Amino acid sequence: MEMTGKIVGIDVSKDRLDIAVLPEGSTLVAGRDGKGLAELCEQLRVLEPMLVAIEATGGFESVAAAALASAGLPVVVVNPAQVRHFAKALGQRAKTDPIDAAVIARFAQATKPQVRALPDEATRLLADLVARRRQIVDMMAAERQRRGRTTVRRLLRSIDRLLAALQKELSEIDAEIDASVRGSPVWRETEDLLASVPGVGPVTARTLIAEMPELGTLGRRQIAALAGLAPFVRQSGQWKGKSMVAGGRKTVRTALFMAALVAGRYNPVLKAFRQRLVAAGKPKIVAAIAVARKLLTILNAILRDRRPWNRTLVEAS
Repeated sequence: MEMTGKIVGIDVSKDRLDIAVLPEGSTLVAGRDGKGLAELCEQLRVLEPMLVAIEATGGFESVAAAALASAGLPVVVVNPAQVRHFAKALGQRAKTDPIDAAVIARFAQATKPQVRALPDEATRLLADLVARRRQIVDMMAAERQRRGRTTVRRLLRSIDRLLAALQKELSEIDAEIDASVRGSPVWRETEDLLASVPGVGPVTARTLIAEMPELGTLGRRQIAALAGLAPFVRQSGQWKGKSMVAGGRKTVRTALFMAALVAGRYNPVLKAFRQRLVAAGKPKIVAAIAVARKLLTILNAILRDRRPWNRTLVEAS
């Protein structure tokens, strides 16, 4: 059963927002600045939509989603990969912003995504800190690779100075993240619960706190889809491809995958699970993804029940 009220689809680019309204099919354009967002909020209040869907576009959507949500509008951020698949299913292959906005609206009308409260200011700040930490780690890895490829003393000194500066920044970011998490009783308890699982360290726990606040509130299939760890099969006619994982929150999926590599070696339950998969002939990468998905299911249950890791209970479930 499709939604019967007005559905708004918004395609966000660097400088503007393209808006499509269903069922009438009208379109709007707004600036992605303060004035444009304020005017858009007023226009949408008049329309009284039952859902406003914004496609995630690498962070450009965050300010728009926050502005619309603060105006009391029912906002949901939708997965761009899922929208693309939906567009292809409709035979919609043209790539223009107004068409994309209409497809987003039709996607929301057909799939009825659940509206959830956006993270509060403290959670958004923590997410920004975690993202900045990830950027610094990536820069350090790139500099270390450059160091290994040169023997020029002048360049080595330059790289070492930059690495020292980045290490200083990393230490400061880590201290700020630690103060944020340990200074909040709720986050401190949540981190301790997540880190009670062998293989899950502070970085993974804090990434989940910052970037997956829904953890513990959804079912295992929903939370796997949100992380991009729900498998789907590519199929056409009689041809059936391999199961894949895609979409979802890439940073969360990456953190879980790295934790799964550790847990697959040192967590007794997940180690045995991985060994069974490999013994059954599953490729190692498939086994690693399955371990990541099972780890996420365990973490989701731990936060749902607010009970720390218990090997006996996990093996019995």
